[in-house]
Amino acid sequence: MGAMRESTDSDIVIEKTRFASETDDPQVLTDIYNEQCNIAIWRRRLPTEFLQQVAQDISSDPMLNKTVQVRADNIENDIATIAADRVYGEQLRLYIHDIVDMFCILFDTNKVGLRLSVLDKAMCPRFHFDRVPCRLVTTFSGIGTQWLPNNKINMNKLGHGSGGKSDEESGLIATEADIQSLACGDVALLKGDTWEGNEGSALVHRSPPLKTDEYRLLMTVDFVA
Repeated sequence: MGAMRESTDSDIVIEKTRFASETDDPQVLTDIYNEQCNIAIWRRRLPTEFLQQVAQDISSDPMLNKTVQVRADNIENDIATIAADRVYGEQLRLYIHDIVDMFCILFDTNKVGLRLSVLDKAMCPRFHFDRVPCRLVTTFSGIGTQWLPNNKINMNKLGHGSGGKSDEESGLIATEADIQSLACGDVALLKGDTWEGNEGSALVHRSPPLKTDEYRLLMTVDFVA
C-alpha cells in the first residue's frame, strides 16, 4: 500500500505522512521499521474450530485474564499457565508463543510484557495514541481494534480538544467511513509517540464498541524495562 496523500484541509493537522502496510505474510511486520509506516498488519486467519471454542468459552466464563512478563529464552514456561484448563489452551499458547517470539526477534529484546484480557466493554473507548515506542495487538475472539489513517484525522480534536463530544461528533474525523478495523486473528504493530522520529504521528486507535453480551479476547505485547 502506498503512502497516503496528505489532506489539503487546513483543519486537519498531520505532522508527517504515514501509511499502513498489510498483507497475509507475517514478514510484513518488519515494515514497522519504515519511517513512514505507523501500523503493520499481518492479516492472519485462525481456524474456525478454534474460534468457535474460544467464543463459546469466554461468553460463559469471561475470566480468562493474564498479565505476565515473558522472557525470550523461556517463553514456553512463562506462558504455561495461560488457559491451562481450556480445551483450546494448547493451541492458544502455541499462537502466543509464536507471536512473542517474533516480537522479541524483531525488536531484539529479551523480555516483554504480555496481557491477555476478556473484555465485555470498550477498554479504551475514545480515539487516542499510545506513549510507547510500539505495541502489538491481536484479537483471538471478537471484533478487532479500530484505527484511523493519519491523513483523515484532525489531531486538534483528540483528548480535551474534543470539547466533551464523541469521536464522531467532535470533528476528529470527517465521516465514520474513515474508521478502519482489524479483523479477528490479525496481528498488528502500532507505532507509538515515543518511537524515535514519530512524535506527533503515532497511530490513532481505540477499542471497538461492544454490544450487550458481546466479548473479545484481546492480547497486547509491550516492551518492558
